[in-house]
Amino acid sequence: MRYASNLTLAVSSALFAVAVLVACGRSDESGSAASTFTDPPATDAMRLGALRKAALANGFVRASELAVPVVPARHDVGRLIFASPIMSLNGRISCQDCHLDQFGSADGLPNAIGVGGEGAGAARLHSGGRILPRNVLPFWGRGSRGFDTFFWDGRVQKVDGRVVSQFGVHAPSTDPMIVAAHLPSVEVREMVTDTPQIRDGLMSEDVGAAASIQSTLASRFAADPAIGPKLAAAYGLPRDRVSFREVTDALASFIRFNFRIRPTRFERFVHDGGSLSRREMAGGVLFYGRGRCAACHGGPYFSDMKFHSVAFPQAGFGKNGFGVDEGRYNTTLNPKDRFLFRTPPLYNVAKTAPYSHSGSVVRLEDAIVAHFDPLRLVDTREMTVRERSDLYARLGTASRETLPSALTDEEVRQLAAFLRTLSF
Repeated sequence: MRYASNLTLAVSSALFAVAVLVACGRSDESGSAASTFTDPPATDAMRLGALRKAALANGFVRASELAVPVVPARHDVGRLIFASPIMSLNGRISCQDCHLDQFGSADGLPNAIGVGGEGAGAARLHSGGRILPRNVLPFWGRGSRGFDTFFWDGRVQKVDGRVVSQFGVHAPSTDPMIVAAHLPSVEVREMVTDTPQIRDGLMSEDVGAAASIQSTLASRFAADPAIGPKLAAAYGLPRDRVSFREVTDALASFIRFNFRIRPTRFERFVHDGGSLSRREMAGGVLFYGRGRCAACHGGPYFSDMKFHSVAFPQAGFGKNGFGVDEGRYNTTLNPKDRFLFRTPPLYNVAKTAPYSHSGSVVRLEDAIVAHFDPLRLVDTREMTVRERSDLYARLGTASRETLPSALTDEEVRQLAAFLRTLSF
């Protein structure tokens, strides 16, 4: 990723513009028409009944059915680990710095800002931190029942009962959530400073290099007076026997509990006879019907946990550099996986803007438009030949997907209204 340092200044102003829009609350509907709109309760019993049946048929369940029990002592020390900069090799950045309540457990930025970043939202972008090539993923439901595929490209997932990851046969756990929790601590620019010393001594394909960093971090956690005693007690170990496995297990326990799925208005509608507005009902009917959203956004998390292509605009330098991100291909090296990304779960989606793997779309309505009319969101005249070539390639991949019907602007607003019933 050496190319990234040369591109940071070039992309930062464009990303800053998107970040400011998010920070100013532009991810929701705005304008005089929206502010004066009234949405009365839905009364069409036939359509309401059909919507309930469609949700259940597509795998929707109560939030309580998804929770994984955690040991309170491990959850409690995991909360301290989540907020501690000890998790980074330079001791300057914590998990909490990029997963903030005010942004729905993400960071409100198009591309994440790793080591060296300070502050939150737009302020963090110009703090001197390293820009990472992808949008921060929110944590809702991670590690809950059946949530076994992690990251935009699925680099950690459970397949046929075993964990497939960058660790190969040396996976540190049979729990994909715990394996996923191991990765940020050894990601250069995320939680490891990109220096000549790091590149020469620790950047390799050898799992041993990661183990060396994580052993150092575990020793620091064990020695910390606020965390060490609680961490050791939670696992019944002496402090000098605490390993990074216990650190990540505690962290996973905290994430599982703190970011568990909670009841939503849609759950109350489906299971408890709650109400929806007319626009929300119409959006739900579109979601499960002509809009074909549930074809990918089905199941208990509104995600099939598979990989698909949507021709979102690309923001930032991309995982492959020069404004290109080849998605799942970077994990599998299978040409058929170019430009594929895991279907994002939709819980709290109205609170986690900006959207897409590169955070290039600010408004929820525009994220919906990208699925059936992506060219509406770009001006090809302002793009370089290389950018257009990449767009054509992504459009070609996306054309193999089952596309939704063309939607009117009002139908897009209806879908957005429905998606907001998934907030808690």
